[in-house]
Amino acid sequence: MNSYFFTGFPGFLATSLVKRIIETKTGIHHFYLLVLPHFIEKAEQEVKKIVEGTDLTTSHFTIIPGDITKVNLKLPIKLIDQLEEELTHIFHLAAIYDLAVPKDLAYDVNVIGTKIMNDWILTLKNVKRYVYFSTAYVSGTREGLILENDLEMSQQFKNHYEWTKFEAEKLVQNVMDQVPLTIIRPGIVKGHSKTGETIKFDGPYFILNFLDRLKKIPRIPYLGKGEVEGNFVPVDYVIDATVYLGHKDEGVGKTYHLTDPNPYTMREVYEMLMRQYLQKEPLGTVPLTVAKSFLSFSFLRKWTKVEKESLDYFRFQAKYDCTHAQTDLKDSGIFCPDFKETLPAMIDFYEKYKDDQDKQLKIL
Repeated sequence: MNSYFFTGFPGFLATSLVKRIIETKTGIHHFYLLVLPHFIEKAEQEVKKIVEGTDLTTSHFTIIPGDITKVNLKLPIKLIDQLEEELTHIFHLAAIYDLAVPKDLAYDVNVIGTKIMNDWILTLKNVKRYVYFSTAYVSGTREGLILENDLEMSQQFKNHYEWTKFEAEKLVQNVMDQVPLTIIRPGIVKGHSKTGETIKFDGPYFILNFLDRLKKIPRIPYLGKGEVEGNFVPVDYVIDATVYLGHKDEGVGKTYHLTDPNPYTMREVYEMLMRQYLQKEPLGTVPLTVAKSFLSFSFLRKWTKVEKESLDYFRFQAKYDCTHAQTDLKDSGIFCPDFKETLPAMIDFYEKYKDDQDKQLKIL
């Protein structure tokens, strides 16, 4: 019987992983969900939704108020000994994902929090798998082919998010010989490939926000040359692949790029989004330096609902090799769908919820 411990709940990825484990795995004993105190009520609501139509009840879940930046995750003392014996699978997703996050906050949560997680996990006696959620963008400003085993390559970073996730992954790789570990590096995660559902309009949705604001203009220009690859992956691919690889024996000791093996260029992505959403074609080009200078003004960032830092992902020509992931997913039936095929659902969901402020990232 397996007992699971999650950080990052009730976030979209953690919640989706719990659901998928229930759908695809047997021998589930219990889920322990570490939740920041101000998210307890939301977590309780999510658990009630999760168990609907399943063989599990809310008694199979324990919501634990805690904090990855505190010693022993601020776990209740009475639980520490119990978890030490019981836990078999740990999924660490808690992190600050915002591209514009301040340095100190990012370091505290992403790096210090991961070190504390690592230290605690090493005290557990029956761990079958530690799944750590990193990002493909620990590659920073590197260009060319990025391999799944690459990490420390003297790279620079586009923002504090990338740098702190890089520092955190170094810490995780340091315990790879002490615990059965799988590192997941997704590309830029977008909504569900079939339903379009997402919890936040970031990543490629910044382009849609931009287009939405300019939709009444007769001619909308390209943003830069757009020659770099845009590596966007639907959340269901990331979830399905993570659950599969996080339980597969071959996944131990491996790092996986859950990236699109056949990505489009940013120019092509921009064209497809404009055609699908506005039925228009781009005309002319605004240099990225000019666009970024405009977004240096807070009121323009807020008006367009676009983070300035997102434009950096139009600049660096990186190609993410995903050979390990593709090889180990070969017989699973799990694959990354073509970005173009996911567009109708993506646009439909965006049109329905674009004015929902809970889904729009708070732009400063």
